Amino acid sequence: MAAPLLEKLSESLGSPEPAVRLILSILIGYLCALVYRRFLFYKSPTVIHLFHTFSGLALAAFNFAGSQLCHSAICVLVQFLMLRLMGRTVTSVLSSFIFQMLYLLAGYYYTATEEYDIKWTMPHCVLTLKLIGLSLDYYDGGKDASQLSSEQKHSALSSVPSLLEVCGFSYFYGGFLVGPQFTLRNYQRLVGRELTDCPGKPPNSFIPALKRFGLGFVCVVIYTIFSPYYQDSYFLTDEYENQPFWYRCVFILLWAKFGLYKYVSCWVIAEGSCILAGLGYSGVVDGKHQWDGCANMKVWLFETTPLFGGTIASFNINTNAWAARHVFKRLRFLGNKTLSHVTTLFFLAIWHGLHSGYILCFSLEFFIITVERQAQALVRDSPLLTKLANSSLYPLIYVVQQFIHWLFMGYSLVPFCLFAYDKWLKVYSSVYFCGHLFFLVAFLIMPYLRKALVPKKERSQKKQE
Repeated sequence: MAAPLLEKLSESLGSPEPAVRLILSILIGYLCALVYRRFLFYKSPTVIHLFHTFSGLALAAFNFAGSQLCHSAICVLVQFLMLRLMGRTVTSVLSSFIFQMLYLLAGYYYTATEEYDIKWTMPHCVLTLKLIGLSLDYYDGGKDASQLSSEQKHSALSSVPSLLEVCGFSYFYGGFLVGPQFTLRNYQRLVGRELTDCPGKPPNSFIPALKRFGLGFVCVVIYTIFSPYYQDSYFLTDEYENQPFWYRCVFILLWAKFGLYKYVSCWVIAEGSCILAGLGYSGVVDGKHQWDGCANMKVWLFETTPLFGGTIASFNINTNAWAARHVFKRLRFLGNKTLSHVTTLFFLAIWHGLHSGYILCFSLEFFIITVERQAQALVRDSPLLTKLANSSLYPLIYVVQQFIHWLFMGYSLVPFCLFAYDKWLKVYSSVYFCGHLFFLVAFLIMPYLRKALVPKKERSQKKQE
């Protein structure tokens, strides 16, 4: 009975049935959170773990039928056995990393198509980071407190978790399908009734959750209205090829702007269910209770920042934080921040999939961020540019900067969304590789601009620093 209803609903919305199932599953997370608050909040941890495990498995079954359910169960069980049998060892951490990543990459390899498909590998990539992070947090729990950073102290595990605890953590309905990332230690705090603004009672989180749901719903509406006019497939048509250069560039800008709402809406709505359950509670700041513990988007920053770095800081926050904590900062032994940054971006590219487009997208991200940081330093060190940036002309500068920002943000996302070499190469050729040329020229002329615009005294001070 459900299948025909879903078919009709997907037809009326003009969306693929898997996408409709996904958004319905994220909404069901709110119902699960209400059940937890009303009936299970004061129950034993065992009962809560069972509820989270079976509700997450039910959502998985609703989205991915048959043997696809086994993949997550296998990886959860293997991870638990590694913790139990290998203990707090480097061998355990490396084994976990290798097994979980190889399993995910094998899934990508055997299910790969040239389109973006909603299949079991989508939640599995979220699970992969959870389980690798679990092994690292357990390893950190065996270190002396003086060796740990404040982040590591907050997430380190003092004892090995039970299998049921790992299952509840892995299948928690608020983060199983699309994220966000959170630690087992935070999950334990949730089950222990610590994540609440009312000690020992369910949190007063209805209004914060409703706000995130409302914002997510607005994003869904924007995506639903505008995305049909900016389809990926249009890039590969003769009609696009025959459009004027300026039109092709503006299409890329608008395509990216509206296309990203697909991710924004899912993350913001999923965050609302985490807030409703209490997992989003992050303590008190300036006398106000905060509910951003599971925030995966800073929507206002995302919409207003004219900087590429600002967009990255506002987008997929928990995944970026995971990569910073477990990859970038743990590569400190390399003694080179640039090498650590490149390695982290390479890991994220591979984690997303095996298509060449991912590698190119993250390569462009690194290059663009490098040039942007040089440009920011130039403006900061140049009295003339600093004065201009603080003048009445700034609104005009902001508009130009924002246009450049969104144009080349979309340019960078072309390979990420089109995946295959022949597709993204065709699009880049149609716009004459303008993004590559723009930032290459900017990179090459930056030293000469510094000589011309930065006083000699300032340059010498920077060299000494």
